[in-house]
Order: sequence, then C-alpha cells, then structure tokens
Amino acid sequence: MALHVIVGAGAVGVATAHLLAERGEQVRLVSRRGTGPEHPSVEQVAADATDSAALARVARGAVALYNCAAPPYHRWTLEWPPLADALLDAAEACGVVLVSAGNLYLYGPVDGPLTEDLPPRPVGPKARVRARMWQDALARHEAGRIRTADVRASDHLGAGSQSLLTLAVLPRVLAGERASVPADLDAPHTWTAVGDVARALVAVADDERTWGRAWHVPSAPPLSLREVVTRACALAGAPQPRLSTMPGLVLWLGGLGDPLVRELRETQYQFRRPFVMDSTAATAALGITATPIEESLTETVRGVTPARR
Repeated sequence: MALHVIVGAGAVGVATAHLLAERGEQVRLVSRRGTGPEHPSVEQVAADATDSAALARVARGAVALYNCAAPPYHRWTLEWPPLADALLDAAEACGVVLVSAGNLYLYGPVDGPLTEDLPPRPVGPKARVRARMWQDALARHEAGRIRTADVRASDHLGAGSQSLLTLAVLPRVLAGERASVPADLDAPHTWTAVGDVARALVAVADDERTWGRAWHVPSAPPLSLREVVTRACALAGAPQPRLSTMPGLVLWLGGLGDPLVRELRETQYQFRRPFVMDSTAATAALGITATPIEESLTETVRGVTPARR
C-alpha cells in the first residue's frame, strides 16, 4: 500500500482520492479546510499548500503528488503562481512525481482539433498563468530536478463538476426557464468526465514512461452545447430546453459588476467556435476508454440544483 498525496478537495481531487483508496492505496487529501470524502484509506489534511515546507512534510514518503487544486476562477493570477511554485518545490524536496490536472487554456485559439504537440499560445492572463506553470514544471523535469507530467481536460462533466454549463445553464433549463448563453449553441465542443480525469492522473503517475510531457484525458466525441443541454433535460425529465445566444456586448456589460462574469471574456473563443480536443494519444498509451456521455451527464444532472422560480 503506497502513499499518494492529493492537493485540492474539489471534484477532481475527490474522484482521484476515491479511485486510489478503492484500489487499496493510502491517500492524503490536502485542502485549506481539511475536507474530503469519508473513507478509511483517505486522510484529510488541513494545510496551506502555498507553504512549500509544510507541503513537503505532508508529501514525504509518497510515491506521487497530484495537483488537483482549483483556486477561485477570478483569482487565478493571484493564487496559482505561489501554489504552483510550492508544488514544484515540494516535489523536488521529496523526490516524488508531480502529476497535474491541467486544462486547454494555454493553447489559445486554434483552427482544428487540439493535440498535445501544439505549442503554447496563450491569450489573456489566466491562460498565461497556466502556460507558465507547465513551462516551469517542464524546465525542472528536463533539468533532472523533478519528474512531472500534465494531464489536460476540456470542460468537466460528472459529480461535482463546476463550469458554465453546470453553474449557469443547467440550473435554469432544468427549472423550465430560458438560458441566455455566451456561446455558439451548435459549435462542437469536447466534454471530459471527471472520473476519466482521475483515471488518467493515476495512470500517468503509475507509468514513468508517460512523464515529461502532456496528455489529453480520453473524452467522449464532441457535442454542441445545445445537444448536451437537450440530453441533460431528457435525462432529468425536464421540458425541452429554451436556449438563446448571449451577444458579446451583453457579456461585457455583465462583467462590469460581476468578477466571475468578467473572467468569461478571456475564454469566449472556446465557446464561440468549435473547440475539439484530440485524446487519441492518451487513449492508446493509457488504455483508458472515455466514459459514455449519458453516464457523465446523469452524474452531472444529479448534482445540479434547479434555479428557483
């Protein structure tokens, strides 16, 4: 029974903890409040993960350190840099492999499917933060100071997932209300199951041949936002969704008074045009088959509270 340390008790961190615990591993789940699932093999640790010395003490003796942290969306540029640095320092101090749950922001707008060999071309501060995190980790890996890999996913579906879809769209349509969405409703979009992110993280941590590069989490075939919402309503027994496209100006004005809405401006290209992630390399290398979209949508719907009328 090996020790695995997970930083972040959000959807991905909890799913990863469950996966490891169920296969008989010892897990330390680190968060500011010390929260996490109740399981005899999961130790909930309250700690400030930006304190590299404290994090190293927690991670000492582990075989893997997982970055599943999720700072508040509008505070990425403030909170990610010190947290990322502390994770690198702790991995180096303990000699433990660092596997990070990443995303697709660092690629920027791309014509065609996103593949792992695309160079980083970030646009906007949040994307630049994510690109810098990977560049710093890779530099230490190539210098022989740490061992690391980046496991990247598109927008999450599944238990505990938080996104534009789960926070702003589904609560309204499941209540029978109209949802105005800052997106092309019919553009193909990749959705990644939270459970598949956990499976990919663990598979990469287990296999040293996968280290030193990025991997895209095996994901179901792309579906448009309209298709995903329509399927979710059918699964929930809700009426056919009423959707409309929010003009860019309306989003811009909404961001004047709401910091979370303001942050959506940077990533509009991900929803106003096709946004398709190619995960064939990881599917072949890791032996993971993507969760069917109906299964991950069913989990998603269970966790969404319809908006109050």
